[in-house]
Amino acid sequence: MTTFNVENINVTAFDPMPSPEDLHQRLPLSEAAGNTVTQGREALRNILERKDPRLFVVVGPCSIHDPVAGLDYARRLRKLQDEVGDALLLVMRVYFEKPRTTTGWKGYINDPDMDDSFRVDEGMHKARKFLLDVCELGLATGTEALDPISPQFLGDLIAWTAIGARTTESQTHREMSSGLSTPVGFKNGTDGDVSIAINAILSASHPHSFLGLNDQGRVAIVRTRGNRHGHVVLRGGDGRPNYDTVSVAMAEQALTKAGLPANIVVDCSHANSYKNPALQPLVMTDVVNQVRLGNRSLVGVMIESNIVAGKQNIPADLSQLKYGCSVTDGCVDWETTETMIRDAAKSLRPLLAERLK
Repeated sequence: MTTFNVENINVTAFDPMPSPEDLHQRLPLSEAAGNTVTQGREALRNILERKDPRLFVVVGPCSIHDPVAGLDYARRLRKLQDEVGDALLLVMRVYFEKPRTTTGWKGYINDPDMDDSFRVDEGMHKARKFLLDVCELGLATGTEALDPISPQFLGDLIAWTAIGARTTESQTHREMSSGLSTPVGFKNGTDGDVSIAINAILSASHPHSFLGLNDQGRVAIVRTRGNRHGHVVLRGGDGRPNYDTVSVAMAEQALTKAGLPANIVVDCSHANSYKNPALQPLVMTDVVNQVRLGNRSLVGVMIESNIVAGKQNIPADLSQLKYGCSVTDGCVDWETTETMIRDAAKSLRPLLAERLK
């Protein structure tokens, strides 16, 4: 019998991964973490359904690379939540996967040691441990779903999910979103096109059947019921912002035309701040002012924030990394973050009763 060398020609190895079930058994969902996830998801759904007049704020590092600094940040954010929780729901941004146009560090799951060793098995374990630690503080978490397999390992610890501008148009991510247990924010395209996000919301709201992974790590046909809590995230595009009143009004009209709830989140970073993190406070102030003037479609904001402002390159000697400073996109520092959130809460408190009407 003739054999043909036609498979996996460019694959060098298939390294084993623990199954989602194995990882869950090693790092089980605790009662405290489970309560945080459940309450966080319910609060987010209530905001989207106008049962809760608050805004939600997805805030935190552009990406997690140092779990010690990440937990330091989480403890600060948890304390701030106690202070502003009557006006804002704070959700910690916990991003482990970074999309790359060409090359670069792909995130904590893919390369946890930041040395191109790509110990994905260790990265997944460390990511789940970090999420458990944050949730056990009583702080809800939000993340970007980039790899369609990761939610099986981590999804029980997530309260809010983003689909990025590069993947909102992807059928794989729309199908995956239809089965996620969280509300999902779909970002407009990198060119600023909001229709891509609206089509994604519509698609994800319907049932789908597709190939995926079950808890035992076996390939399975995943059948979903659809996710009715999709919403648009405006992040600007083509180097131009789209958080202004005209852009928001146009997004509202497009959502209404599609028969969808007018739920809009503004990402204060990316093109909305011209990729200058120092402009994020101005974006947030503008969004809060729109709410003060009567806008009812704006339900949340996103902020890229860390302990230290700016960003840093990854050095060959990792001991030289600056503590609490981003290694991906630049962030505002903690003091600026506190001011942004406290000012927003102060401005919104008098409006909450009217907003609920």
